[in-house]
Amino acid sequence: MAKTAAILLARLIFAGVFAMAAAFKFAGMETTAAYIASAGFPFPLLLAWLAAFFEVALMIAFLTGAFFSEAALLAAVYVIFLAFAFHGPSRWSGNEAEFGFFVDHFTFMAGLLFAAVHGPGERLALRSGFIRHA
Repeated sequence: MAKTAAILLARLIFAGVFAMAAAFKFAGMETTAAYIASAGFPFPLLLAWLAAFFEVALMIAFLTGAFFSEAALLAAVYVIFLAFAFHGPSRWSGNEAEFGFFVDHFTFMAGLLFAAVHGPGERLALRSGFIRHA
């Protein structure tokens, strides 16, 4: 019972993080686009919209368990991309918090990789996807 509760709580946390990220983007799409532009990316408004919808898709996968491992792997890649693109070494000078944000992305990635390997658990999971678990 404790294992099931821990897995479900982890899935809720993953889903919650991406739900909040998407909600902030939808609530301030222009602000998100400006932040993306400040990092030097082209088409910032398009990228902001794509990121928001991607985060919604991740949230759905974590809540339902459908394509869970695939979503966790994609999320891990996304999280590390975000770490380097928006909190990487070029931003550490004069701002120790940026280094902390950078490192936090790696701990989040570790959890996502662990989840990808172990799957969505036995309960409340649509067990569809390309990656199969024993």
